[in-house]
Amino acid sequence: MPLLRKQFVALIMLSPILQCAYADDYVDPHAPKTYNTPVEVRFGFEKIKLPNNETMGMIGGSYLLQAMPSLYIGPAAYGAVTGQRGGFFTGGGEIAIRRPLLSGLDVEGGLYVGGGGGGSASVGGGLMLRPHLDLMWKFNQIRAGVSASQVRFPNGHIRSKQLGVSVSMESDFMFASQLAQGSTVSTSERGGVGFDHIAAIIGNYNPVSGVKDLNGKPYSGSLGYAGFRADQFVSESVYWGVESGAAVKGGADGYAEVLGLLGAEYPVIKDDFKIGSRVALGMGGGGRVPVGGGALVKAGLYAKAQVSRNMYVALEGGAVRALNGDFKSNYANIQLGLDLDVRSDRSISRMVQGMEWAASAQHYLHAARYNGGNHSLDLMGFKIDRYITTDTYMSAQAHSAFTGNAGGFSVGLLGLGARTATLATGLFAGAEMLIGAAGGGGVDAKGGATAQAMVYGGIDLYGKSRLKLGVGRVRSAKGALNSNAVDVTLSFPFGVPGK
Repeated sequence: MPLLRKQFVALIMLSPILQCAYADDYVDPHAPKTYNTPVEVRFGFEKIKLPNNETMGMIGGSYLLQAMPSLYIGPAAYGAVTGQRGGFFTGGGEIAIRRPLLSGLDVEGGLYVGGGGGGSASVGGGLMLRPHLDLMWKFNQIRAGVSASQVRFPNGHIRSKQLGVSVSMESDFMFASQLAQGSTVSTSERGGVGFDHIAAIIGNYNPVSGVKDLNGKPYSGSLGYAGFRADQFVSESVYWGVESGAAVKGGADGYAEVLGLLGAEYPVIKDDFKIGSRVALGMGGGGRVPVGGGALVKAGLYAKAQVSRNMYVALEGGAVRALNGDFKSNYANIQLGLDLDVRSDRSISRMVQGMEWAASAQHYLHAARYNGGNHSLDLMGFKIDRYITTDTYMSAQAHSAFTGNAGGFSVGLLGLGARTATLATGLFAGAEMLIGAAGGGGVDAKGGATAQAMVYGGIDLYGKSRLKLGVGRVRSAKGALNSNAVDVTLSFPFGVPGK
């Protein structure tokens, strides 16, 4: 538990910094005011050196909010795309300070702290540190430049210094006070990150004949996976988005993927039934799936039916290929989606929905291992909650190990939560039920399908943030993982105008 206490202290120390991103005066919920915080969506590429003169190409992505002038903070992730460590992923947070040097030229220093691993890389417990110094040139709303960084796994065997390249796109994060939930605003801008749709996915990969796993065993059945996707339309028909997934059956626990996508869809019967197609490019691996360096490409066709005003179901089929590995597969999936917002060139009425973003630390007391051990481990995570009513919400969570000699173990969860009203003392309580996928790091999560139940108590910190302490249980559907869990979460509530 000492490491969990250290994470608790770190969350508290970050609280005043993060609160600045959402600071606002009291807002009358019947006349809500919206605010815009500058954000940057950043991508970078670099090659890091592994033991025995091995190299691995790594892509990083981050979503950085301006917490105060010159200070940026937000979630970030890194993964392998070249080399032979497909399945290497880490997730965590980034903090950066930027200063101007010359007109159009900035210098930036920052630190990424994350957890993860995979691809049989020697990451130890999974804690990754990446201090960096960047030179960035600005071209209108785009910045591009070079990065000098060091990648370290303090309890592993990776320590690398390298140069890389990065590009970022400027945008705005529009939000309202959490007190405005249920009210309406008139605006042409999307709220929050700006996605129009989000969908939960359940599907199967069916590897083509002759494809073998990394142990040389031919695939004799399908690999079940679950995940989510989120889209934003740039015209009436064309959209971009992101998707992620992880194995839940078929003996490939530990397999995960993250891809960016571009697609188009067209109405067949008004807006009630549509057909579409999309292509996606990204990274994946783990679970002994032969993806080589990790780069994946996917293409598919789908049919989509609206089942209510804000909900749809879609059926999709297509193919996926590893660009520098042997994995080739057809796939089919079903998607249950929710309409969050809508593209508009003019001001329209949008309802303010409650949301929370959160950083968390979890401690598994007894995480069963494939080698017969039963040791504790610690994970760091990121949570997004979107409220359905004042007291119920949907939750999406991702957690990765950083201690416990389980580097590469990660968990992705989706589910529902409910909480009580906040008392005059600021106290409240709640509960969550989540399902998803877990695997990697030698943890016995056979197949990958996992469930987590949690009850928690919390305190509202002056309406700007919330501190929660939870206890619960995490359990693999088929594996031996069945552990009590302790969770400390620091969350930041706000309102997001949407559909």
